[in-house]
Amino acid sequence: MPGPQSAKKRQREAARQGYARDKAAKKEERKATKVPRAPGEEGEDPDLAGIVAGPQPKTEEDEDWVVPPAVAPR
Repeated sequence: MPGPQSAKKRQREAARQGYARDKAAKKEERKATKVPRAPGEEGEDPDLAGIVAGPQPKTEEDEDWVVPPAVAPR
């Protein structure tokens, strides 16, 4: 029975190759329509601007916060 299995295998392989072609075409399309970003400025990362390492100062909200009794350490 190698006949039907070979035909099925060819169909699967053709479908896989078609999927790969579609995927490559979509990738090229995304690459072509991608908006180029301006080169980043040297120095501080804007996402990290103002962040200080270490313990953070307490705010008024932190001072008012109380541990609920159900979660309090024993």
